[in-house]
Amino acid sequence: MPVTNILIVDDHPLFSMGLASLIGSRPVYHVVGVAKNSAEALEILRSEKPHLVMLDLDLGDENGMDIIPAIKSFDAGIAILVLSMHDERYYSERILSMGAQGYIMKDEAADKVLDAIKAVIAGKVYLSDSERKRIAEALNTGNIKDSQNKFACVQRLSNRQVQIFTLIGKGLGTIEIANKLNLSTKTIDTHKENIKLKLHCATSYELRQLAVEWAILVR
Repeated sequence: MPVTNILIVDDHPLFSMGLASLIGSRPVYHVVGVAKNSAEALEILRSEKPHLVMLDLDLGDENGMDIIPAIKSFDAGIAILVLSMHDERYYSERILSMGAQGYIMKDEAADKVLDAIKAVIAGKVYLSDSERKRIAEALNTGNIKDSQNKFACVQRLSNRQVQIFTLIGKGLGTIEIANKLNLSTKTIDTHKENIKLKLHCATSYELRQLAVEWAILVR
């Protein structure tokens, strides 16, 4: 049976080590590298040409979603499985539309993670049963429950705006966000105004309150 080469992209060393150990326990899988940021990930992609990339969404100052297009641009055939602590209700459809094949929460049992890897390698889409049911109900009945949820409009935000919105919810101000993302304060303020419009927030205070609730939901 051919061996599947896997690249792990996660900036938490202990978690990466545990995941690599889990994957290595199956002889059909081989971890070709562990990257903690996009630069390291792309370097390993070029040298090792993995079949599967397991990607976290939080990579320090980087947003893991930004790496998905780069991976697909390098080789459209590479499968991508997002492994994250963020609630999949708010990210699964977004990452699938960008080219990833699956989403699994980091707190899932080891056997579930292995099931997800197996499914994605086989060319299938992997989501939790509850998320599959939610999406199926939305498609079949047109009754999208999130449309009644005050966070439904988050789907309208760009990846960068989601990142900034989340940082606002963690208590960071404009200057702190600008420094963390290596952007100007003017750029951050522009993003904030656009986020307010998309989320129907009349004031910065409303935006902060909504962002705090969001951060609690997806942490």
